[in-house]
Amino acid sequence: MHSPIVQIAALLGISLLFVAFAQRLRLPPILAYIFVGMLLGPYGLGWVASESQIRFIAEVGIVFLLFSIGLEFSLPQMISMRRQVFGLGALQVALTTLVFYALATWALHLSHSVAFVIASALALSSTAIVIKQLADQGELHSRHGKAALGILIFQDLMAIPLLIIVPALGQSSGEDALAATLTTALLKGLGVVAILLLIGRYLLRPFFREVARSRSEELFTLAVLTVALSAAALAEGAGINMTLGAFVAGMMLGETEYRHQIESDIRPFRDVLLGLFFITVGMWLSPQFLGEHLGTLLSLALLIVLIKALLVLGIVWGMGKPLGVAVRSAMSLAQVGEFGLVLLTLAAGFNLIDSQLMQMVMTAAVLTMLLAPILIKYNGVVAKRLSQRYKTQQQQEEEALREETTHMKGHIILCGFGRVGQMAAHFLKEVHEPYIALDMDISRVHHAKEAGEPVFYGNSARQSILQAAGIDRARLVTITYGDDEMAIKTLQTVRHLRPDIPVLVRVRDDRHYEAFKAAGATDVISDTFEASLLLSAEVLLNLGHPESEVLAALEEARRKREDVLDGFYEGSTGYRRLKDQGIRKITLAVPLNADSYATNRRIEELGLDDLNVKVQAVKRGHIRGENPDKATRLRDEDVVVLVGEPENLERAEHYLQSGHD
Repeated sequence: MHSPIVQIAALLGISLLFVAFAQRLRLPPILAYIFVGMLLGPYGLGWVASESQIRFIAEVGIVFLLFSIGLEFSLPQMISMRRQVFGLGALQVALTTLVFYALATWALHLSHSVAFVIASALALSSTAIVIKQLADQGELHSRHGKAALGILIFQDLMAIPLLIIVPALGQSSGEDALAATLTTALLKGLGVVAILLLIGRYLLRPFFREVARSRSEELFTLAVLTVALSAAALAEGAGINMTLGAFVAGMMLGETEYRHQIESDIRPFRDVLLGLFFITVGMWLSPQFLGEHLGTLLSLALLIVLIKALLVLGIVWGMGKPLGVAVRSAMSLAQVGEFGLVLLTLAAGFNLIDSQLMQMVMTAAVLTMLLAPILIKYNGVVAKRLSQRYKTQQQQEEEALREETTHMKGHIILCGFGRVGQMAAHFLKEVHEPYIALDMDISRVHHAKEAGEPVFYGNSARQSILQAAGIDRARLVTITYGDDEMAIKTLQTVRHLRPDIPVLVRVRDDRHYEAFKAAGATDVISDTFEASLLLSAEVLLNLGHPESEVLAALEEARRKREDVLDGFYEGSTGYRRLKDQGIRKITLAVPLNADSYATNRRIEELGLDDLNVKVQAVKRGHIRGENPDKATRLRDEDVVVLVGEPENLERAEHYLQSGHD
């Protein structure tokens, strides 16, 4: 294969299969992309003789990765977690880099530059793997989850200066010129950051405000791409790595009200292009080399995992966390991350690392990523085995919860004690209904218990916790977590223990309404849907309608929820925005004329049900007739109002006009 477009098409097509297979096995997509690169690259089947032809596209993927991380970088969150970020995080990166640096220079006799690059790469963990796995297990807000998150935030922060330093190491002419080269690179980096911050402060927000006023999805996406790539170009023009500019641009836009819209627009570009980057990473790896040195590579991977785990364990334990929490944090962060692979690839591009060493370190790093989901999944089991105190503490927490609920019957279990959970508790107290609350935020639980609230620390997705909370005697369960993964796991556990108990689930919007209903929720309360109903109710009350009539209308709307949500007008924001909010069907008005196929035909003759669309109304002149009778005969200049999914509406519109679908 010589044409880059043919190579990319083949790589994406095969990646599609491997990524789908990896998701079935619940493995990170990153590993699937790396395997595709290894399989098809110059050391594998040789379908792609060199990664150089697609390297530029892959580098753009890294730009979007850093831009996205900048968007998610929250200064208030970092300040609120400063002990974990600047305490645990700084110690972990510094000590891990120092230990690997010492081993590289002492055991392998590598130069200081090469040893520093390898040590820095190995010190970083995988944000993507750790966050996803902890979220899937409902542990993101646990004590070890917060410790891991704080360390990951600092690692992401440290990746930025490292992306400046590594190219500087590659460009320096020798050890003597190294200090001058690094100083120049860092000064250039600070200059670019200062310029971008000034641009962001005075130009970016007004610029995006004007773009948003156009209400054009295409224009908004174009503006996002322009800003991300322009910031990258500015950094590259200054002679430093372009990813720094992308990160700073993302960080500035992350503080604006357009953050979520920008993140949604950039994700498809980022994921596909980043996939190409990890394919190029795989092209550095040789299946033959892996087979010949399998024992050595596995030993090296296990050594990396062991060293990282021991260092994190010592740091977290030394900072006053329980041993069990330290063990679970250590197992969560023991792998090498995607930023480590970025640094190694960057170093190889500047010929800092020779091919044999690159193969060895990169392959071992990928093997640690393969081990990561297993280590994270079983961190609790290992922690209990290694720390009797941790196991005893969990048992004591469950026992305290069990004692609290021993004499309770017909009580309510509140899973989640955030804003919504606390509001529910307030009303339950007002009417003297007994309740028990469970939450994973240790600080919130501590303050609530100090104030005399019946709140306990515990993962409500665990059977033992719910059993200790007396679910066998409870009358009702509410689930109010903002984390959908945690909420669905809790719902599944509740349903396993008590198929008969009413379970009310609160969600932020309607995206996962069907999933929660399918999992057994008695009712799903959406913040967006309920806010809309209450606003509508207030409008009717202010217009003088009787309260009984308004309450009846609200109940009818809740009962016919799906009908109420059907038929939103698409608007300039596009169907994708509505779909993200859980709305699948939209409204389309189809005007008829004398030549239209539907003119002079009855609605029942048209068979629109077969096209999965519904006739919501027929507008004739200035009169709109809701839910028209099937026997209604359509006339010239009628407007048929249809409800359905966009592709079905398109077929129906064509059919009404031409008679062909």
